[in-house]
Parts: sequence; C-alpha cells; structure tokens
Amino acid sequence: MGKGQDLYKKAKTLIPGGTMLLSKRPEMFLPDQWPSYFSKSKGCKVWDLDGKEYLDMSIMGIGTNTLGYGHDEVDAAVMETVKNGNMSTLNCPEEVYLAERLIELNPWADMVRFARSGGEANAIAIRIARAASGKDQVAICGYHGWHDWYLSANHNEGDELSRHLLPGLSPNGVPKNLKDTVFPFNYNQFEELLEIVENNDIGVIKMEVVRNFGPEDHFLQKVRDLATAKNIVLIFDECTSGFRETFGGIYKKYGVEPDMAMYGKTIGNGYALTAVVGTRAVMEAAQSTFISSTFWTERIGPTAALATLKVMEREKSWEIITEMGNKMRQGWQQLADHHQLSISISGIPALSTYGFNSEHAMAYKTLITQEMLKKGFLASTNFYASTAHNDANLKLYFDALNEVYQLISSCEKGDLDVTQLLEGPVCHGGFKRLN
Repeated sequence: MGKGQDLYKKAKTLIPGGTMLLSKRPEMFLPDQWPSYFSKSKGCKVWDLDGKEYLDMSIMGIGTNTLGYGHDEVDAAVMETVKNGNMSTLNCPEEVYLAERLIELNPWADMVRFARSGGEANAIAIRIARAASGKDQVAICGYHGWHDWYLSANHNEGDELSRHLLPGLSPNGVPKNLKDTVFPFNYNQFEELLEIVENNDIGVIKMEVVRNFGPEDHFLQKVRDLATAKNIVLIFDECTSGFRETFGGIYKKYGVEPDMAMYGKTIGNGYALTAVVGTRAVMEAAQSTFISSTFWTERIGPTAALATLKVMEREKSWEIITEMGNKMRQGWQQLADHHQLSISISGIPALSTYGFNSEHAMAYKTLITQEMLKKGFLASTNFYASTAHNDANLKLYFDALNEVYQLISSCEKGDLDVTQLLEGPVCHGGFKRLN
C-alpha cells in the first residue's frame, strides 16, 4: 500500500474528510491506492513518501503551478523574503508594488485587496459588491468557493449548484435564512439571467468568464449591458482562468470588462496569494464594512506573485501552456479515434478535461489512474498544463496511455470486464462523506 496510504488511513481518523481540499482527496483519483502525499516536487515531477518519482500529467497542484513546481526564480525571491523576515508589526511594501502591477494589467481598475485563498477572495468581493450596491441578492454562474453566501443557493430548490462544478454539495450548517439570496444561472443562457434580474432585487452578478466553453451570441456583452442598465455590480471570477490565455484575465479575449475581478491559483505559482481588483467606485465600499485578517499581511505571497508575474511576462507562459494543452487535447482525440472510443473534451486548453461517452465512464477513469500510476504517471482524465511540461513528456504519456486505451476498447467491445480489471473501488465523482 505504501507509506502514503498508511498515513492517509490515519489522516481520516484525525481530519474530517481526510484532506483540506476535496480535489486532492485520494478517493477522487484511486481509492485505497493513490500515493496521497508528496515528499518533494520539482518541474512537473512529484516524489511520494516512498521516494518513488512520478511525472505529473494531471492537475499540477490544482492548477496553481503554471511555471512548474519549485520554479528557481520565484523560490529565490521567496527565500530572500524568508531571510529578511516574513512578518512584522509594520506592513510589507510588496503589497503596494503588487497592487500597482495588477492595476497596470487591468487598466479599468483602480484599487486592489489581497487574500490568500480563492474562497476568501470570492467572499471579499461579494461583501464589497453588496456594500457598494446596497442590495443583498446575487446572481451567480460558476464555482465560487465554500463560504455560506455561495452554498446558500442549495437552500433554494435543492442541488442548484450541481451545474456549477460539483454535485451533492450540502448546505448543512449554512443558515436557512440565506435562502433566496443567491440565484444560479447557466452559462450562455442570458434569458435565464434576465428573468432572475427582473423578478428579484439583484445587486451583484458574479460569474466565471469561461469554464468548459466560450460565450455565444455576445453573451458576455449582454451581461455587461444588463449590469450597467440596472446598476448592478458585475464581478468576473478569474481565480481559475486568470493568466492562462492572456497576461491577466481571460476576459481580455472577449473585450468585456467587469467592475471587479478576482485572481488566484496561478498568480503566486504555488504560493498563497489571491487578489480582488475593482473600480474605485466599487472598491471604496470596503471602507464601510469590516474586511481584515492577520495573515493577509504576510510577505511571502506578494513577493511570490511579483516574481511570478515577471517570469510569466518574460516567457509568455500563457501561450506556452495553451499550446501544450492543445497538443494534449489533440493526442486524446487521436488515441480515442484509433481505438474507436467516444470521448468529450472540455475546458480551456490549459485546463483540459475529458470523459468517456459510456455508462462505464467513471470506471474507465479509475482504470486510467490505476494503470498509469504503475507506469510512473500521476494521471486521470484531465491535464493542467505548465511551462515545465514538454513534448518528450507528452510522448511518454501517450505511449503509456495507448496501452490503457486498448484495455478500455476491449471493455467497450465486451471482450473484457472493467470491474475485473480494477484493483479497488471506483473513484468518486463529487462530494461524498468518508467513513
């Protein structure tokens, strides 16, 4: 089983849910067999607690490390900060320098607030936007974290958030009096949003600019025009999409600007830093409500972000990871066609994912993880690209995956039974209680 699974068994008795992040829960990959913990990471390689080396062709720290793990230049900047002191009674100047840099990258914006996680950034943005609009009700489209304000949508009519990344998110523990304060709408369904706005007192529209597919029929511009006409604060959640297709928000591709935007994941290349940027008219509302936290003032996050942005701009990282993601998508499709398998690919290129069009899709996903792990890969049915990945990594990956696809093809033809090939349970597809 390995040291990782042994430690994870202990973790489940000490940590509710086993891990701090659902997306890193071993059951999401390969129950009872996933290495679970790492001892070292560098570039696009990860070493487990037994010292075994893997090529990470999966989620790369949940998309945080677009420059690869342990980037020398970013780490050097952080180490200098560690030597000079990370915290003090005084504030770190890097937060001012970073605020200036982000405003340069978002010319429509005037002010910035920082946090350390995506959920925090989303909560900060909602608080400020509600204060600015003077209204409580919010329309949302996308995944925006774990806080009460967001999960309260599942008090409305049941599992309304299932269309926005994760099914089965229980609002247990979320005050029921938040019912009907947050209203989800589907991407590209402008009429659905319009109906929500016309029948409720909406003060904020928060949405991901793109997740699985892009806007159709001027969808983003229609949302922008509606928000302007109704004096609604428009927020773009770029915690996931930011710095993956442009040097900044993916909204730049579509020429539609928000009133606020959040950035996370990529901005610190693995170090904790998220940002909320916005117009002065909206952001000044932060001074009329209490938003404050001790460790938002630590120095490592802003230092890492400044160094990361410098490397990104010089290397044009967003172009590299988009090209790598497109190569991966092309390879998946060619392999599927060769083995006469039907798959559906989604996501932006740098955050690509796919699924088998089969009733055994989750079992096949589990089989891929199981067999690729034996071959030295952390792999599933998604790929978050980094500048550390190269064509040689792709060739190794597809040579190995070809053998697994052959097994899946035999299963689809009825020659093999996938349940007989699995050496443990099928992976989880969403939130589930453990134990």
